[in-house]
Amino acid sequence: MQFNELNEDNFLLFAIKNYENPQALTREDFEKDLNQFRYIKRLLKKYKKTGDLKVHLILNHFVILYNIFGEATTPMLFYKLDCELWSTIKSFIVFLNRLPEFPISYIHLIEEDQNCKRLLHDATR
Repeated sequence: MQFNELNEDNFLLFAIKNYENPQALTREDFEKDLNQFRYIKRLLKKYKKTGDLKVHLILNHFVILYNIFGEATTPMLFYKLDCELWSTIKSFIVFLNRLPEFPISYIHLIEEDQNCKRLLHDATR
């Protein structure tokens, strides 16, 4: 199956294909790991609403996702999260050095959230 663009019909197959968690034994384990996207979404929406960015907590969720879905995490994040959060997502991805150099895509055109970028650097000094 080709995954040129993620959509509702192929997202789950894409996630399963890229899932690498040796500790997961059941479907519930897989679904629990997919919930990381919801946690990030909730935390980023709170940041957009209040300005409160839980940098370390969000970084932990990103690291978990990259550990279990590998490079597939990047397109999965942009599919699962609202476009209003994309600049903040990109800031985390760039900070973690997970933005692929090639192929060039729409992700490269997204501006980073400068406040988020500053908070990331301040929190990790």
